[in-house]
Amino acid sequence: MSKYQTIQNFIDIAEENGTINAIDKIYLRNQLLHFLGVDDWQEPKGGCEKHNALILMDDLLEIAKVNQQFTEEDAPFYEAALMDFITPKPSQINHEFWEKYDEQPELATSYFYQLARQVDQVKTRDIAKNVGFKHQTKYGELEITINLSKPEKDPKMIALEKMKQSSGYPKCALCLENEGLYGGGNHPARSNHRAIRMRLGDQKWGFQYSPYAYYQEHAIVFNEMHQPMIINEQTFDNLLSFLDVFPHYMIGSNADLPIVGGSILTHDHYQAGYYDFPMMKAHIRKTVQLQNYPDIQAGIVNWPMSVLRLSSTNKAVLLAASSEILEKWRQYDDKSLQIVSKTEDNVLHHTITPIARKIGTDYVLDLVFRDNNTSEVFPDGIFHPHETLHHIKKENIGLIEVMGLAILPPRLKDELNEVEKYLLNQSNEIADSHLSWANHLKNSLTVTPQDVHEKVQQAVGAVFEQVLQDAGVFKDDHNGQIGFDRFIAAVNDR
Repeated sequence: MSKYQTIQNFIDIAEENGTINAIDKIYLRNQLLHFLGVDDWQEPKGGCEKHNALILMDDLLEIAKVNQQFTEEDAPFYEAALMDFITPKPSQINHEFWEKYDEQPELATSYFYQLARQVDQVKTRDIAKNVGFKHQTKYGELEITINLSKPEKDPKMIALEKMKQSSGYPKCALCLENEGLYGGGNHPARSNHRAIRMRLGDQKWGFQYSPYAYYQEHAIVFNEMHQPMIINEQTFDNLLSFLDVFPHYMIGSNADLPIVGGSILTHDHYQAGYYDFPMMKAHIRKTVQLQNYPDIQAGIVNWPMSVLRLSSTNKAVLLAASSEILEKWRQYDDKSLQIVSKTEDNVLHHTITPIARKIGTDYVLDLVFRDNNTSEVFPDGIFHPHETLHHIKKENIGLIEVMGLAILPPRLKDELNEVEKYLLNQSNEIADSHLSWANHLKNSLTVTPQDVHEKVQQAVGAVFEQVLQDAGVFKDDHNGQIGFDRFIAAVNDR
């Protein structure tokens, strides 16, 4: 295919997407020629067949590279700016989205998601590099991903970021002002980035898809105001209100404290999507009666973390109950289980990770209790993955992992290969951090070249199960279950 045909096919996609009208094609061609460093034009003779936008992108980047239009360092920014040529303006996308929404909400989200994938706002090829497998437990099937598309963050760095004053433009990677931003320095490439405008309560919010999606239609719902993450009554109201707009989606919020929170605590946001997580499939271990809310069905979920599930058709009642439970938890102490709500420095340590969805006409709200206290024995967090597990996972246990989908660091792909060699007594370069674990596996497993890969994966899954158990405030044992009952009694005791 000639370079002229490639350029023409790319322009045709822009027209199909509604980015331009037919009358704009010469204009766009000339803009694109300059961008690629091409100073002539020959009318191509190709047909009108459909073309893959990402393959055309590769070909156009090669043309631009030959013409020295960008450096290797600038490549991600140039690539996003190239895809901006076929990405409709925000006003166009929002108009199309809400027109489709009036017909059916799923049509709107499907349209926006497919467009985001086509224009490489959602990095489908990077995501495809991730390694995924499942691990069966007594709680159900956990999902494990070794993330090869996004770097690992240290929990201590996340906490430091929260303490820093926001500066620059945009203030953070979630701000609406990223839309169409070329990027550079600490700011990622966002030329082809778009967001849907919506309202939750009396505030303006944005809705976009995550560039490095971890699950189907992984969406970010963010406040248009740059303000810190917070879990309160308004949070619950926003989550339930979102379900009124998109009843086919789930939505949840990371906790609002370091150690137990997500990777961005400086900008209020939620995560949503068209996906059933393992925790959602978990059954109720024990039915609970909330005496002050007889219309609510409640129960403790059979899960390694501490989860109270509330269900009702009455959104207002559910909002009142969840808000009251949060306030009880913020002040709740059970020193026999190392659960302390406030330390001597007057710092509060309790919060909730909430997850909402609809089943038929019922609103379902899972409340996951979190405590970010540290101790001399556990300086990284009492209810955080303990140090013996850090060779596999040391990051914060955020919303996605709370629900049973592990996001493990990219280093593990190569490191686990060396563990496999070690178990097979082959020449290897096993990391020191894995030695104790690998020796335990060696003593407890019999492996062959045919099954070692599967057995190591399942051993990793078992570590993730323990990670979630470490993060649970009411442990899945006799004392922990009695402790959970004591908290429910405190909730009922007004």
